[in-house]
Amino acid sequence: MIIKVISKLPFIDWKATVDYYTTLNFVLSADYGDYLILNQGEIEIHFFHFPTLIPSNSDFMIYLRVDTEIEKLYETYINAGISIHPNSRLSDKPWGQREFALIDPNGTLLTFGQSIS
Repeated sequence: MIIKVISKLPFIDWKATVDYYTTLNFVLSADYGDYLILNQGEIEIHFFHFPTLIPSNSDFMIYLRVDTEIEKLYETYINAGISIHPNSRLSDKPWGQREFALIDPNGTLLTFGQSIS
């Protein structure tokens, strides 16, 4: 039985990736050099080294579901100096989600969404 899905995302530069995700309140829990694991509570993201990745050509993306206070999370990230994707500021979507998005240093799109209902 499947009990959990864990995203595996690319990283180009170790320091840039760890610094970015720790700013998002993730904690580095394992470092194998070419493979990293960062956690935020029960959320776990794995990263694999992809030194030839060109961030502007990246098609990697994940959706992070938020259960409450997405507005507070949005403001927290803005106040921390994290750039919000220019085409994805906090807004309500026709599919019943309130969403915003970021792009990490590796070109991965991180979309955060909370149910409106």
